[in-house]
Amino acid sequence: MTQFGPAIRERRERLRRDDRRYSVRQVATRIGIEPAYLSKIERGEVAPPSEATTVRLAKELDQDPDVLLAMAGKVSGDLQEIIRKRPKLFAELIRQLKEAPDHAVLRVVREVRDGDW
Repeated sequence: MTQFGPAIRERRERLRRDDRRYSVRQVATRIGIEPAYLSKIERGEVAPPSEATTVRLAKELDQDPDVLLAMAGKVSGDLQEIIRKRPKLFAELIRQLKEAPDHAVLRVVREVRDGDW
């Protein structure tokens, strides 16, 4: 399995130190799954949950959904749809950025976001 489960548990336990509402039972109830299932996820006994459950869990634990999805070995449906529309272009872009340092990737993101097309 991945480090997804242990990372979720660590985050939930850290939040629980200050707020008892972050018990396994209460978090599971709020995101709509069984406490036993969340416990198995945290222990790495089962595969990471679906995209929808992972996103709800990310929001509940104040985490970036895309980061948790990546840890789970998944890509959000909206990103998949974007890639499907222009697969060659996005594949080339991602491959070219693979080895780029973070500051270079951020520069590309800012240019696209702020650029005057």
